[in-house]
Amino acid sequence: MAAKDIVMRDLHCAHVVTAADVPAVVARTIRIEGDRIASVETGGQGTAEPLLALPALVNAHDHARTIRSSSFGTAGKPLETWLHYLALLPPVEPYLAAAVSLARSALGGAGAVMVHYTRQQGLTDLPTEAKEVARAARDVGVRVGFAVSLRNRNPLVYGPSEPILAALPESTRDEIKRRFVRAPALVNDQIALVDAVAAAAASPMFDVQYGPNGVQWCTPELLEAIAAASARTGRRVHMHLLETRYQRTWADAEFPGGIVRYLDRIGLLSPRLTLAHCVWARPDELELLAERGVTIAVNTSSNLGIRSGVAPLTEMVRRGCRVAFGLDGLALDEDDDALREMRLAHLLHGGVGFRVDVKRSDILAMAFHHGRRSVLNVEQGGALSAGAPADILLLDWAAIDEDRLRADLDPLDLLFARTTARHIRELIVAGRTVTRDGKVIGIDYPAMREELLGRLRSGMQQNAAFATALNDLAHVIERHFENEPPCC
Repeated sequence: MAAKDIVMRDLHCAHVVTAADVPAVVARTIRIEGDRIASVETGGQGTAEPLLALPALVNAHDHARTIRSSSFGTAGKPLETWLHYLALLPPVEPYLAAAVSLARSALGGAGAVMVHYTRQQGLTDLPTEAKEVARAARDVGVRVGFAVSLRNRNPLVYGPSEPILAALPESTRDEIKRRFVRAPALVNDQIALVDAVAAAAASPMFDVQYGPNGVQWCTPELLEAIAAASARTGRRVHMHLLETRYQRTWADAEFPGGIVRYLDRIGLLSPRLTLAHCVWARPDELELLAERGVTIAVNTSSNLGIRSGVAPLTEMVRRGCRVAFGLDGLALDEDDDALREMRLAHLLHGGVGFRVDVKRSDILAMAFHHGRRSVLNVEQGGALSAGAPADILLLDWAAIDEDRLRADLDPLDLLFARTTARHIRELIVAGRTVTRDGKVIGIDYPAMREELLGRLRSGMQQNAAFATALNDLAHVIERHFENEPPCC
């Protein structure tokens, strides 16, 4: 781009959070040149707009799901049954599905989104589908990490499927088997698929990664192949680990020497790895993850919503872990509000009484710095400074401090006390306005959402029999995990 074509813009902000570990400053002008911040300079009080500027937030673990999961019957279900209900959703065009999901993330304040693509629409081959997801990301304007789903075992529970199928009513057994129990692709073919997706869709704004679903869903052969491929190519790996207590029980039985030590032994633990959840990780495991430079993506509301528990965030910080925040498609109100998610984590883990366990600076680093490497596979951004990417979240300070009783309030006090997505004035990514005043600039979000809902409603009407089969499966799985005898 020629110098004369570079778009320049000045943001005159009443308050600015330039980085996670420094106090907020007043009356600053942020100059944007192209996709970078040119400078952050002191500005006159009289020219500043009532804006609170901070680095754009990062959603470090998500799946780009089409719609809120409680809308099709998952509310209150544990992960082990919740997952199967996702199959109720009919396939839709991948561009439409991804554009609506990524727009929702942007409206919640996330300028970078990690998409662990565990549910393919399946209307074309995956490289073609991924290319459409990348096109949607470009149109919306957000940065995306795209982890290709890899798995080859345990489709129903963490173990053989045959006892589960045998316990199902005969009327639903074949339907469940047809939907879930299939021969997996060969290990080498799965690794090659990631290369094909990268060739079709990768770009500086769309980083393609290996996405093993979790140790319980991948054979050792597959995990070892992923570790070797990541070391060879430099691609990141994004994987679930120890999300539920049932996974903890399985892992302890399957890996008596320790599941995290096993992952270390095969070379998977490295700064290239992000592990989602780690709700049931133990202190010694967290210490090893910290030593290896692994990022942990904590998903506070998701873990509460699907009954997985509360991640040991305080212990993660104490052990020196690099922690980021994910929404996992299940923010507290299922609205992708990354600001509320940040505040909830602080309320749960900040400390009791006068004791501070997790500082606000720790929370801010998790919200807009640590996850960027997980998403982008580069260590840059997460601060507002000269030369940094122009990824900026502008909040309406007049609405945040609508009472205006004291002029000397610390903006961080109100940021952590009350901000939500409704306070977002504008999201800027790579110098481009992505959302403004609750509207997505690059796509017609309301129209596309209505189109998506229409297609989902039409497809769901054809799934009534499958919904009944899923209810039967849920009862059998509950008895399996709670060690109850199968129903006669």
